Amino acid sequence: MTFEELGVREDLLKAITEVGFESPMPVQEKVIPHLLHEDGDVVALAQTGTGKTAAFGLPVIQRIDIEKRRPQALIISPTRELCLQISSDLADYSKYVENLRVLPVYGGSSIESQIRTLRQGVQIIVATPGRLLDLIKRGTVDLSSVHTVILDEADEMLNMGFLEDINAILENVPEDRKMLLFSATMPDEIAKIAKNYMHNPQEFVVGSRNEGAENVRHIYYMVNAKDKYLALKRIADSNPNIYGIIFCRTRRETQEISDNLIGDGYNVDALHGDLSQMQRDTVMKKFREHTLQLLVATDVAARGLDVDNLTHVINYGLPDDIATYTHRSGRTGRAGKNGVSIAIIHSREKGKMKDIQRKIGKEFEHKLVPTPQAIIEKQLYNLADRIEKVKVNDEEIEKYLPGIVRKLEWLSENDLLKRIVSLEFNRLLDYYKDAPVVVDYEERKPRERNGRGEQNGERNDHRRSDKSKDRRTAERGYERVYVNAGKSDGFFPARLIETINQNLEGRVDIGRIDLLNNYSLFDVRKGDGHKVVGALKNARYFGKRLYAEIADPKRDYAKSSDRKNSKGRRAASEDDNFSKYKKDRNKKFRK
Repeated sequence: MTFEELGVREDLLKAITEVGFESPMPVQEKVIPHLLHEDGDVVALAQTGTGKTAAFGLPVIQRIDIEKRRPQALIISPTRELCLQISSDLADYSKYVENLRVLPVYGGSSIESQIRTLRQGVQIIVATPGRLLDLIKRGTVDLSSVHTVILDEADEMLNMGFLEDINAILENVPEDRKMLLFSATMPDEIAKIAKNYMHNPQEFVVGSRNEGAENVRHIYYMVNAKDKYLALKRIADSNPNIYGIIFCRTRRETQEISDNLIGDGYNVDALHGDLSQMQRDTVMKKFREHTLQLLVATDVAARGLDVDNLTHVINYGLPDDIATYTHRSGRTGRAGKNGVSIAIIHSREKGKMKDIQRKIGKEFEHKLVPTPQAIIEKQLYNLADRIEKVKVNDEEIEKYLPGIVRKLEWLSENDLLKRIVSLEFNRLLDYYKDAPVVVDYEERKPRERNGRGEQNGERNDHRRSDKSKDRRTAERGYERVYVNAGKSDGFFPARLIETINQNLEGRVDIGRIDLLNNYSLFDVRKGDGHKVVGALKNARYFGKRLYAEIADPKRDYAKSSDRKNSKGRRAASEDDNFSKYKKDRNKKFRK
């Protein structure tokens, strides 16, 4: 099948050949003939990077009446970046179509300039919902001649809260328009839009609903929470040619990870909601030009990004909903290329990972965090590959060679090679010389269980006492902190971390957390213990007065948890306010 056989006319064929298009992709084979030759609307379910822009862009351009200088096609996209990307692609496709005008309409740019261009006459508008609705309310855009409406990344627009805006926009276009809706997933809200605004839509599915992209491998590493950053660095180092996005949950985490990676010598920058539009544009320009090797981003900030040739997507923890993971992983493995989606998780996220596996129909491969030796070997082979493939300008370099040869002729070939490699690798060798061990959580469990040569299932008294002793002992490089709240208080890890963040200025690294019924023990970096204890001194948790201290490895906290602590404060069960809270809560649950 060729684009010519699909019905694409000659001037467009010439332009897309220059862009590098050879044969149609599956979504293009289905959508282009329908848009050109058939009536009725279309719902197309396809992952990002499957050729959607050309699928709707080529027939939209072909159906435009150039003589009419008013909007005839409307393309709505969720973000400024995607809006500009679509506009740029349409300009490439219409290179040989004279007098066709495409206008990107988005926030963050002069609305007066956009109004002036609209008055001069345009045939295709590519818009974000908010700015387009603003123009409609001002009465400066006339959509009465629109015969084609495209909703691109419709599920992303719903995630961003644009449902009301989309409804308001669609009320301003003619009833008999042709409408196409593109989405990676099919939530209920998309089905409602199709029902309310589309006429007997035909559904095209490229792959299966909500499934992961076909060319993407899904890999996970399971480590302690305190080792996630170390694991991230080692994954990056073991992939010397990585070009990818690291997804984080919050703006703060995004900036912290970015700052730490920059401090460790990586070409990285952050993309999150605290950046101005100018800062955001600068970051994206550097990333698209490959000045940056990695981009650390939140899901909201990365929505609508259209970047080619990503090798990796790294999930610094899994997102809460499966659709978000689908969008993340779909940013790599595009246009027939292979990609890798990596998840760095802890044990509590394994259930979430299994849910994602079921939904996308892909199996996650478990891998161990690369060892320093494996990383150095990978980097050495990559350097050898670069040396082998480097382009040599013989004519220019020849005049300098005699002097260089005289300078280095005392070195053997082997010595010379060692020095070339050392120039590149001394920093890496020094860094990994005393690198800490990053233990894989799943590999660690059987060793812990059988470390004393005992059979599974044995529960001797001395093993219980050893376990209790281990609980009171911090891991190397850390110190233990005791706090008088536990599982019976609903004081789980997220609550512990939240309480520390609310009461402590600055940031501390929290390691292993052991939650008991009436108290908790957790690790912080050596030197941070007294800072954390001081911060929790006057803290409260649902009315309960918290008390913390540096944990004593010899003390049996289980026996003393119901007594007054060493400062004379009453234990949790004796706190009147907290007792009242627990009674009220229990009544509520009994009802």
